[in-house]
This record gives sequence, C-alpha cells and structure tokens, in this order.
Amino acid sequence: MRQEIKIKIKPPFVKALRQGYPLIAKDAIANPEVLKKENVIIHLVDDKNKFIAKGYYGKQNKGYGWVLTYKEDETIDEAFFISKFKAAITYRKDLYESTETNAFRMFNGEGDGIGGLTIDYFAGYYLVTWYSEGIYSFKEEVISALLKSIQVKGIYQKKRFDTDGKYIEDQDYVVGEVPDWPLIVKESGQQFAIYLDDGAMVGIFLDQREVRKRIRDHYAKGKTVLNTFSYTGGFSVFAAAGGASQTTSVDLANRSLSKTREQFSVNDIDPETQIIIVEDVFKYFKYAVKKELKFDMVVLDPPSFARSKKFTFSASKDYTNLLKEAIAITEKEGVIVASTNCSSFNMQRFKSFIDSAFSQMGDRYTILEEYSLPKDFKTIDAFKEGNYLKVVFIKKH
Repeated sequence: MRQEIKIKIKPPFVKALRQGYPLIAKDAIANPEVLKKENVIIHLVDDKNKFIAKGYYGKQNKGYGWVLTYKEDETIDEAFFISKFKAAITYRKDLYESTETNAFRMFNGEGDGIGGLTIDYFAGYYLVTWYSEGIYSFKEEVISALLKSIQVKGIYQKKRFDTDGKYIEDQDYVVGEVPDWPLIVKESGQQFAIYLDDGAMVGIFLDQREVRKRIRDHYAKGKTVLNTFSYTGGFSVFAAAGGASQTTSVDLANRSLSKTREQFSVNDIDPETQIIIVEDVFKYFKYAVKKELKFDMVVLDPPSFARSKKFTFSASKDYTNLLKEAIAITEKEGVIVASTNCSSFNMQRFKSFIDSAFSQMGDRYTILEEYSLPKDFKTIDAFKEGNYLKVVFIKKH
C-alpha cells in the first residue's frame, strides 16, 4: 500500500483549492517537513483539520504536487487511471476517427484530471511524459491502465523531472512494437517524420496544429514566408503545401537542417526548392535588414527562454524587441504570426507587447485572428496558466 500523509494548507490557499485549483503550491503547505519521498498520496486539510482534497506529492517547477480527487474515500489506483483515460479518449473521439490527422494529445495533465502527466498519440503509438518523480512512481498503474483503456501498438516515455524540468536520458521504449523510424504521422493531411526514441523532442509540436492548417489554407498562397525558430520546419512545410512562392526556415540548432529537409521530403516537396538556414535568428534579422530582404509573412514562435552565444532571450522581457525586428522585414500589408508558449503572462499582456512594438516602429497594424490551445490540449477554467499558448495573426499597414 502506498503511504498517505496529511498536509496542512495555510488559510489563504484553501479557497482556491476548494474551488478546483489543482496545483499544490510549495508556499501553501504549512508542514512541508513531513514530505520526504515523492511516492506518497497527500490528504490536504485546512487549519481545522477539515478535508479539502487528495493528491500526490511531486516536485516540478510549478509546485509540490497536484490534486487528484475531492472525494476522501476515492482510491488512487489502476481503476482511477482507467476512468480518467477512458473519459479523455471519449472527449477526443473525433480525432481518433479522423482520416486527416493521427497525431494529437490524448491526455493533457490537469486539464484531464492528473497534473504532471501528458500522453500523446502518434498513429497507434503513445508517448507518456512524466513531469515529476511523484507521478513517475505511479508508472506501473498508468501503463497498465493505458493498455486496458485502448488498443496500443507501443508505448514510449519521456522523463522531464531533472532540475529545471529537463529531459532525463533513459530508455524511452516501454512496451509493445517498435516502429520503423521515422514513424510517419499525419496532421491535417500533411505528413511528419517523428522519432519517439531520440532525445527530448519528437519532431513536432502538436499544440500548433490549427495554426499550421490556417497558414496553409488561408495565408500562404503566392507568399514569401520566413519561419524563425523553425525547429523541424513544420510551419514551412504547411506554407509550402499551401502554395507559398518561397519558404525560409531559420534555426540555431545544427540538426534543424537535416530534420527540416526530411519533413519537406516526406511531403513530396523538394528541400532544394526551399531555403533552410542554420543561424541565430537575431543575427539573421540583421542580415535581412542589411540585404534589404522583405517577407510577406513572418512566423515568430520562439521558446519561452533561449540562450545562444551572444543572446539570451526571455519571452516576458524580450518579445517586444523580437517583434520590432520582425516588423522591419515584413512587407507592407504583410502578416506576422506572433506566437508564445510562455505561461507567465496572458493574452492581454501579449497584445500589449504587439502594440508597443508597432508604436515604437511607427507602424500601424490590425489583429486578424487569434488562437490558443486546440481542443485536445484540454484546460480547466480554475487553472488559467494551463492555457499557455497565445498566437496572434497581425497585418502590418
């Protein structure tokens, strides 16, 4: 039997937890000294010893654990995980039945009722990501529950509970078949080559599915498109598939060249017809200004935090300056797709960065449309920071 420990919650934090806030913050705990190993169930009680909720202890950058249930007598076992997984699968029924897309998020942490755990679906294979040792201690129950909830070709895993939530190199294979690499998956009719056993990243960020499709179907035709922080070139592939006259992909990582070429190739687009550059994005902006290059569309999707030899980029501090660089090389009546996955500010604040950048550059703009997370990245109202993605399509006048 797993040990169960009583945790006292300080009065200022009780109301939010009772109203469904799922994260157990370090500062909320009055008796943290009782927490030793991250493999325990915790009963949260108020200062009068009244039950609030039950969860697990697991340290990640966001806190000291997550609420799992508001029923004091509910057992956290394999059956608990099966019920959560079955509900999650039903919620995504349309994606499971899609003939156009077979890569999506099947289980999204606290949005589906278990913070610190995500599961992605790739053409019959599942990728489980563990964000703390606390949730990883349930590995046996989680894997067994997944196998009992749906037909599975194979399961892979990523451990993201090193210091700073970094990926821990380990055996990523868990159970089932091993696919031929790359595993080819479909998104909105395009293809992606992915690798479930090759480091922290698999080759596609699933949360941008709707944005990629929108670029392909409504914006790309006949346009020159610059994709910055391009990773494996997903936006570029969709732009090229939508009839862009030219795509340029820029990323600092050396492997972005071979990976982007591969993504073009699996979509029957000759990589030689596209421009792929391995360089610091900020350096490329300076080069583009010097060469008087202008683009009809610029995609900005930087990491929340990035460091190169000369620059440290933090989305909350530096996004306005990044936008100014993009505005300078965007054609009149061109479009900037500004995106961020930084959860430390909301859409309103993000729009203030946009406004500030355009006014500093002396340019006018119109916001055409905006996106947040797609349906499969389920979120809950009680945990606003879970809906981290902010994407704005901006027309420059």
